[in-house]
Amino acid sequence: YTDFVAGIAVCNLGHAHPGVSKALSSQAETLFHVSNLYYTVPQAKLAVWLVENSFADKVFFCNSGAEANEAAFKLARRYFKEKGEKDRYRIIAMEKSFHGRTIATLSATGQEKIRTGFEPVLEGFDFVPFNDIKTLKDKMGAKTCAVIMEPVQGEGGVRCPDPGYLAEVRRLCDETGSLLIFDEVQTGIGRTGKLFAYEHFGVEPDIMTLAKALANGLPIGAMLAREDVASAFGPGSHASTFGGTPVISAASLEVLKIISEENIIDHCREVGEYFKERLLWLKTGHRSVLDVRGIGLLLGMKLKIPGKPVVKKCLAEGFLINCVQENILRFIPPLIIEKSQIDSLVACLDKIL
Repeated sequence: YTDFVAGIAVCNLGHAHPGVSKALSSQAETLFHVSNLYYTVPQAKLAVWLVENSFADKVFFCNSGAEANEAAFKLARRYFKEKGEKDRYRIIAMEKSFHGRTIATLSATGQEKIRTGFEPVLEGFDFVPFNDIKTLKDKMGAKTCAVIMEPVQGEGGVRCPDPGYLAEVRRLCDETGSLLIFDEVQTGIGRTGKLFAYEHFGVEPDIMTLAKALANGLPIGAMLAREDVASAFGPGSHASTFGGTPVISAASLEVLKIISEENIIDHCREVGEYFKERLLWLKTGHRSVLDVRGIGLLLGMKLKIPGKPVVKKCLAEGFLINCVQENILRFIPPLIIEKSQIDSLVACLDKIL
């Protein structure tokens, strides 16, 4: 198979990358695990790399994107409790968002199908439409502690922000003293043609969450924050037994080194533009294609018809693709995908459509 799903935006370096495999096995022969009561070299080096290449000053490691978002919720609430603003606990999220499947993160997810069957969900989350700054402004109140959003919605249908929208969200948060949380679990680690998607828009968050591609398929999550916000997590306020364990941290550090040293992000940007052009070509020839959108190698093609039968037909032809929101084909291949492989998929889609 040619994989245009990459473990749902996870395997940015493809499958079984030799450099990652070597880093993993080497560390496994040295030290597998100790408690986070102690520092370890791989974890420290990984934290330094993330801080030096982002807006953040501190990193908290965990095991998944959902855990990273849980940590972000706790930190946002704790931050205001530490400041004496005990009634500021509500978090505004976006409609059609996706932040995880734990009880807290599904409560923050703006999709009823994710929440159905698990009611009552947790109280304290409000929802507004993505790209609607007026409704966000009206919703923000004295009890709002944070706004959480994906810079580009993935599960919600590959929805990009309108020009200036994220800057306006940042301005509103600054005016009200609320924290801005970017969930970059899917968009981070080069997926959009920048290391982090927020870089496209010139807007920095107060807190950011990462996971998925951070270790190319191994379980890791991270919450990054500015020092003044991160300091609200004092000793004993939050923890994770396996967060940033030496083996996973060593593999993650190697992933980041490869991405930065081998021009993977530049390649992503170049082939992403090419891929989008090829999908737009499909749109010109097929009335069943309504829209093409996305950035980098996070692309979507909206259809007039259900997407699942197309996914199944592609599978039969040897291509793994994905469908979200019933009729949007999502393409999230490894960042090392080549133009020739994109051409082969487009030819397959042309035939199917």
